Amino acid sequence: MEKEIFLVEGAGFCFGVKRAIDIAFDVAEKHKEGLFTLGPIIHNPQVVEKLRELGVNPLEDISDRLDIKTLIIRAHGIPKGKLEELKNYGFEIIDATCPFVKRAQKIAEKLALEDYQVIIIGDKNHPEVKGILSYAGEKAVVIKNSEEIPYINKKIGIIQQTTQPLSKVKEILNGIINSLSEFEEMRIFNTLCNFTSKRLEATEKVAKEVDMMIVIGGKNSANTNQLANLCRKIGVKTFHIEDAEEINSDWFRGVKKIGITAGASTPNWIISKIVDKIKCL
Repeated sequence: MEKEIFLVEGAGFCFGVKRAIDIAFDVAEKHKEGLFTLGPIIHNPQVVEKLRELGVNPLEDISDRLDIKTLIIRAHGIPKGKLEELKNYGFEIIDATCPFVKRAQKIAEKLALEDYQVIIIGDKNHPEVKGILSYAGEKAVVIKNSEEIPYINKKIGIIQQTTQPLSKVKEILNGIINSLSEFEEMRIFNTLCNFTSKRLEATEKVAKEVDMMIVIGGKNSANTNQLANLCRKIGVKTFHIEDAEEINSDWFRGVKKIGITAGASTPNWIISKIVDKIKCL
């Protein structure tokens, strides 16, 4: 049976991830030793390994390292206090934080300084949200769904983790608005990444027209997991993989139309390798 492959438009690197990777590879080319990133620069183990081969190693803790000459801040950003601490060590710091994340940090800080209670819609355990929260003041809270809406102060400012689905944000905002009697003033800032929203929309469109979806990206990538969950919710057979080695030929028996999408941290070379392998099955 001849297979048709439909690649979702815009699959792969988003602007912020591409920028961070370009910075890391550029640093690796100019400097030959003492190169590190604070945490994985993006949530893709294959890219992290490729950088490791070039001498750029991820670190979770720098306290015992005396060989650091250049430290790259990952695309997700880091907490404000951590950044201030790093400046005291004396090595070169290169900030590869995504500009969309950086904007969310600045808005959170401004709202906190103006005495707003900052509400962040997102995953409190995600490194991006941990970073934003550090700028948002003591009254700030993180909520993941409409059931977690907290006690609300008189003045609230709302921002979002950049990779949150628009549908979820709207649902939570409706829940907050229903608490209208609890606050006097509300400011909402759109800190969502357009790349993420467009990829979700394009993936949904393809998933409704095919027999199977292959979702490519790191298993620890929030936006890739969102894509996989979206496809499963639609009801199409879905497989979330990181590279071509995970492909099982049995998946494709009786399948004619195959959709392929990828998270924001997935490089084109991994996508191409997977497409080529599927074509050969």
